[in-house]
Amino acid sequence: MKKGFTLVEILVVVTIISLLASIAAVSYSRFVKQSRDARRKTDIEQIRASIELYRNFKGTYPAPPMNFGTGALQDGTTVYMSKIPSDPMSSSPTSNTYFYTSSGTFQDYTLCAYIEGGDTSVSLNSCGSGIICNYCMGPYGQK
Repeated sequence: MKKGFTLVEILVVVTIISLLASIAAVSYSRFVKQSRDARRKTDIEQIRASIELYRNFKGTYPAPPMNFGTGALQDGTTVYMSKIPSDPMSSSPTSNTYFYTSSGTFQDYTLCAYIEGGDTSVSLNSCGSGIICNYCMGPYGQK
């Protein structure tokens, strides 16, 4: 009697393992995107809270631009945010970054980001400087 596996048995096992590996890879990819999106939303909310704190003390919103990833939101000795966060996928200033703009009188602002798993029914807007965004916040919450 021969001991071992037939070619058909080996092919079936390899096919099942390949299928499970591809399902795991897709699930992991989706999980990573959701994680980055959650961080983006948290970052935007933290920046928004700091901007509102700035307005409470100064009476107006800060003037753009903001240096995401390197700058701080401060006024003299008062620090509202020691380091303004940057997008988790940001590799250059024009790709995957946050965007902040304020009205001419500094009484309104828009803070934007690109959410990978964003609502597909929302049209992508060009926030400025060629930055594409689909998630925006303002003084009254999400826009």
